[in-house]
Formats: sequence, C-alpha cells, structure tokens
Amino acid sequence: MQRMDRCDKSNFMHNAAGPCATASEVLEMHGIIFAELQNYAETKCGKGTWNQLLNKAGLENNLYLPLREYPDTEVVALVTAASVMTGRPTAEVLEDFGEFIAPALVKMFGHLLRPEWKTIDVFDNTEGTVHSVVRTKNPGAKPPELQTVRRSHDEVVLIYTSPRKMCALAVGIGKGLGNYFHENITTIQTMCIHRGAPKCEIVFRKTS
Repeated sequence: MQRMDRCDKSNFMHNAAGPCATASEVLEMHGIIFAELQNYAETKCGKGTWNQLLNKAGLENNLYLPLREYPDTEVVALVTAASVMTGRPTAEVLEDFGEFIAPALVKMFGHLLRPEWKTIDVFDNTEGTVHSVVRTKNPGAKPPELQTVRRSHDEVVLIYTSPRKMCALAVGIGKGLGNYFHENITTIQTMCIHRGAPKCEIVFRKTS
C-alpha cells in the first residue's frame, strides 16, 4: 500500500471535505488520536508537517492534550488536509494512519488484553474491554460501538455503525495489528456506509 510519502507541503486545501466529514452528530475524539496523528504526519513527511496541517486546517492556535476530548470536526479537517497534501483519497490516509497507530493502541490498552490474544481476538473483544473501560473512565468519550460475529478461530466480522463514518481507520488498524502480532491478515469489506449501506461490515481473516 502506498504510504503518506508524497509530501508537497504547499498543496493543502483549507477545510476540504472528505468521506468522513459527513457525521450526523457532533462527537468528540480522544486527544491521543491527535497526538498520534502528529506523530504519523511528522514520521511520514518530516518535522514541520504538523504545523502545516494545523495552519491549513484553520487550527493553528490549537493545542491537543492526550487526556482531553476534542471535536471530531477537527480531526476531519486535519485528515482531509493530509489527503490533499499527498494527493490520496481521505479513506487511504485514514487506513494508513490506522495501520500506523495500531502498535500505540496496543501499548496503551495492553493491560486490558489477555496475553494469548492476537489480532482476531483483539477485534472480537474490543467493545467489551477497551471501549467499555474508556467510556467508564472518560464520561465524555464516545468510542464507536462495535459488534462482532466470530465465524471461526481465525475469522471475525466487525460491524461498524458509527456516525463518524471512519471505517477505513478500522481497516488500517486491522492491518497494523496483524503486523504487530506477526500474522497475515486479509481484510474484505462486504458492506460500507459510503456506498449507501446502513452499516459497514469488515471481515478480518488470519491466513497464516
């Protein structure tokens, strides 16, 4: 998969619209996502990229703290600015970011995961472990409510209905978890809200 490596920093678009910018309600995103987005941008494109993103997204005076919540609209503005910068669709940027952030998520929430769990197990148990704890400890936090269908030891179907419409992020996290656990994971999206479906269904399958 092509990475965020076409870094013409002059080619931004202010407040560009992207596929994840159509959420029907105002939600908030955990500050750690912004911190990791900064890490992602500067790892891919070098120091100074984050400030360019903030400026072109109209967020130049913003400071993001990991333990606070911020409007989803701000992460949308930053991701769509990155999309224009790289000439890649927003969904591709989100997927690449999801793959990048997966190890950080495991590190952050590893104490909630059983030692024997791998990629498929993590997806199957995220709602009942990580997300439930996040909601309890951070009343303002609204991680997506996930449903899963465990088809076999090596396959799980993720059902995603969040108004954030960031299913591409979940796809990328699946790839990143596979890399982290040294597993080959195939991903098939059988339904998508961006194609008119009422929900997203993503099949994650371990092949080796």
